Amino acid sequence: MLLLLNRLSRRKPPAFARHLSSAADPASKLHDHYSFKPPPSLFPQTPQNPNLTPKKKVKPPYRPPSSLDRTGKKPIHSNLPFDFRYSYTESSQSVRPIGLREPKYSPFGPDRLDRVWTGVCAPVVDPKVTSLDESEDPNFEAKRRQKRGQIQGEPLNNAERKILVERCQRHETKKQINIGRDGLTHNMLNDIYNHWKHEEAVRIKCLGVCTVDMQNVCNQLEDKTFGKIISRHGGSLVLYRGRNYNPKKRPFIPLMMWKPHEPIYPKLIKTTIEGLSIEETKEMRKRGLAVPALTKLAKNGYYASLVPMVRDAFLVTELVRIDCKGLEKSDYKKIGCKLRELVPCVLVTFQKEQIVVWRGNDYKPPEDGRELFMDRQSFDDAESNVDHSKDSYSSKENNDDHLEYYSGGDDE
Repeated sequence: MLLLLNRLSRRKPPAFARHLSSAADPASKLHDHYSFKPPPSLFPQTPQNPNLTPKKKVKPPYRPPSSLDRTGKKPIHSNLPFDFRYSYTESSQSVRPIGLREPKYSPFGPDRLDRVWTGVCAPVVDPKVTSLDESEDPNFEAKRRQKRGQIQGEPLNNAERKILVERCQRHETKKQINIGRDGLTHNMLNDIYNHWKHEEAVRIKCLGVCTVDMQNVCNQLEDKTFGKIISRHGGSLVLYRGRNYNPKKRPFIPLMMWKPHEPIYPKLIKTTIEGLSIEETKEMRKRGLAVPALTKLAKNGYYASLVPMVRDAFLVTELVRIDCKGLEKSDYKKIGCKLRELVPCVLVTFQKEQIVVWRGNDYKPPEDGRELFMDRQSFDDAESNVDHSKDSYSSKENNDDHLEYYSGGDDE
């Protein structure tokens, strides 16, 4: 059986089968002689339409405009009359750093701003003035006060103020700006103006280190935005834009692309306290860590009552300890620096996540309460509004209460 199959497979195909295969072959002699074309059913071909429209080009994916792609363009100019800093509440112009942690890379982007970044701030430059000294224009503060008065217009009456405050309450709107451990940052100014496009007032929630000096936060908000605080309760503020505010004429605020590194400042804790020997300093630090804690600070809490608490404690004791367990190291060092300026007091140690302060030999409680901040203030009286606006623009006095950034490794 196998032999029979092998023989059949070796035989040549019949003639009719060879004829059909040659006819189907386009290269056969029969096709050349008769010009035979097979029907399309045997060899289906795609129809070729010369009128077909070309395929549309695929659009590239959307790429948002980048401030770094500014080759061949002029740098952006902003006529805001103040120095650009990363934070306006946690930095001080009166204290100069002793070094920088990185080269002077501009956080606004390379060649994007016409102001020079000094490593700490971008100072305002007037092309008409060769020096940045404030004495060049003695009417500078008067001009700013006049411009702010034009934007604010007539003061709000009690009914208008209550309506705006009610609109900003939590049960009415969820929109708010949060001020945290970095304080009032530069980019928050742009956020405030974006809120003012749609609403006359914006709610601002303050927590963290900046709340130790809430008066400075209020002053800086009004000074940098030309707005007016119409309500404050604890760390919650309501900032009003003004009657004559025009969103189309809002000032241009260049945004910072990244957070600049903190510069290096002098150490807060010295080896020996001034007026004491090394042995007395060591003994004071031991006693300070052993005294009962005045209070325990919560992380990202509200610390406006800390300054009056320390002042009251100094009436009965010379050493005060504040428990800061759970807080960032840089946070409780900034709090200690604020206490040194506002109480005033002498910093003893930051060991074991504690702040120990000493009232000093010649401690005198401050007679005026300028630095104290009331948790709640009534804005119903017109006189309180006027006094508050005047306090907001005593720039020289307010600048003394600012806080500088300090290095992270300044512990003893």
